[in-house]
Order: sequence, then C-alpha cells, then structure tokens
Amino acid sequence: MDTGLTLLVIDPQNDFMDMPGAALPVAGAKADMARLAAFIDQAQSRIDAICVTLDTHHSVGIERPAMWVQGDGRDVAPFTQVSSADVRAGKYRPRRDGDLPRVLAYLDALEAGGRYSLMVWPVHCEVGTWGHNVEDELRAAYNRWEAARLVPVRHVMKGMNAWTENYSALQAEVPDAEDPETQLNTRLVAQLDRASTIAIAGEASSHCVRATTEHLVQHMPSRNAGKIVLLQDCMSPVAGFEAQAGEFLDAMRRKGVRVTTTAGLLRDVDA
Repeated sequence: MDTGLTLLVIDPQNDFMDMPGAALPVAGAKADMARLAAFIDQAQSRIDAICVTLDTHHSVGIERPAMWVQGDGRDVAPFTQVSSADVRAGKYRPRRDGDLPRVLAYLDALEAGGRYSLMVWPVHCEVGTWGHNVEDELRAAYNRWEAARLVPVRHVMKGMNAWTENYSALQAEVPDAEDPETQLNTRLVAQLDRASTIAIAGEASSHCVRATTEHLVQHMPSRNAGKIVLLQDCMSPVAGFEAQAGEFLDAMRRKGVRVTTTAGLLRDVDA
C-alpha cells in the first residue's frame, strides 16, 4: 500500500550538532536541523510517516579509543585510521591481547567490503546521555506533527553491537552472524519502499546518511531509486570528508535519486 511521503531522518542527535558539549560536531548540522524542522511544520499535512534513526553506542567498542593502543602501549587518539596492515605491522593493537584474532578478522572483512576503513571516533551517542538525544528544535517539530496527525514517529536504534560499525541504519558494515540486529533490516526497507516518496535528511552526508541511502537503493524491493529524495540543505559532511559527501551525491544522482532542497520538495508536495 502506498503511504505517500515518508521522511527518513538519519541520526539528528546532539552529539552531531555544532554546538557546545557535542562530542562529534558536524559543521552546519544545527542549521540543517532548523531547516528540517521548518519543513516539517510547513509540510505537516503532506508528510505521512516520519522515521528517525538514532546512533546508539556503548562507551567501548571496536571504533572507540578504549579498544586501541599504539605498538608502544600509548593510547590511540580519536580520528586515527586503523588498517589491518597497521595491526599486522604492530603499529596499533587491541588493548586486550586476546581480541587480536577477532579484530583482524573484522578489519579484513571491513576492508574487503570497500566502503570504509576503521576510524577511531570520539565516544559519541552513548546510550542514556544528552548526546544521544534528538536535537531540540527538530524534536519539537516532529512532536507537533505527531499531535496533528496522531501518528507516532518511528525511532530506529543502530550501533549497539560493540564488534562492528553501523553507519547505515539498515545493516552493519560487517554483519555479525550471531546478532540479527546487525543483519539487513528487511522489514524497515520494505516499509520505506511502500512510500511513493522517501525524503532523506540528517547527519552526516559523508557517513551515516550516505551508508543508509546506499543500502536502501541496493536493497529496496521496487528497485525504484527515483522515489528517493535527498534534502541537500538538511545534511552536512564530517570535516575532512567533504569530497566523499560530494562523491556520494553524484553517485546517487547517476542512480536516479533526486537531490534537492526543502524548498524544492515543498514546491512538489504543494503542486
């Protein structure tokens, strides 16, 4: 059944906002959320469903500083990239020696996938913290939508498995055979695909928006990438990854995904 316009908001959380206290601020994110909140208010009666994904982590994990030390035992700083070759050469190693086989197997599988290399990120979006919460202005806007439509926003958490990265809201980068939560979320993919238009926004265009959109295009049953709309004025890249964000948008355009702004989508829904 066609559900009209679905808004998919990727990880609109405090720790990604460019404001004091954020653990992993993305320049422009706060303004992105203000524009998205305004869009929700303006298009309130035309939005049929809203799905919000939440990056959800422990303080320790394979991409957290606590996991890693340098070869000489010193701590590994956030924003350090770690490759399987680095680990085999002794440049970096897991803090707990017994984790080495599992870590190497993970890095080999991650690199074979060709999407990402392991990055040691600052601790962010730890479950139960302020940083995990949705940015206030956006949350207030979708609360108003809920009250007007009497339909709850769907919240989807990702990232609780400490042994794999989960940029995408649909599947971990290296699925864990023993953890169904890391496998492709076929139910969510199917639900999104029932919409005639899937508008995507959130943070960051270089990572989690990118990974989620790529998986959606790859796995949606209809194979109709033309129903996906990326709201370019409601997403920004992580600093230093601007080129990757640009490559992502170009690649999606080639697959038929529309890249526009909230103003452009508003013109469409009002037509």
